[in-house]
Amino acid sequence: MMSLLSLTPGLMLAACTGVPPANLGVKDGKLASCPPTPNCVSSQSSDQEHAVEPLRFTGPRPQAVAVMKNLILHMKRTRITEERDSYLRTEFTSAVFRFVDDVEFFFDDDSKTIQVRSASRLGHSDFGVNRSRIEDIRKLWNASASP
Repeated sequence: MMSLLSLTPGLMLAACTGVPPANLGVKDGKLASCPPTPNCVSSQSSDQEHAVEPLRFTGPRPQAVAVMKNLILHMKRTRITEERDSYLRTEFTSAVFRFVDDVEFFFDDDSKTIQVRSASRLGHSDFGVNRSRIEDIRKLWNASASP
């Protein structure tokens, strides 16, 4: 009985991580659309509730990707889960309940923009965490010698 009680909090916290959505990635130059819930932001969204500005770069894409990877890896509770030439997918995990948010970066050479999407895996509201995260990344990006 004691071992079951000691496992319960761990199982509850593990359940907060969720499973990555199947629609992540870039398809025809687009990241997935945000769901109608307020727990997602995207630079490719046209509605006010979900829209954020993309990031900009001027140098070569590989350099921009390297700078972004460095910024992300220096943030708390992050890991890069997928990396391709023009795409990064990262997971950000909350400190207490271990909620996971999927954050994507698509480096568009043609427009010299980094399209971004940040979405919670679970729940309805994120209390503005995803928008705040992207704006924090924007500040770090702009403060770095962004390529």
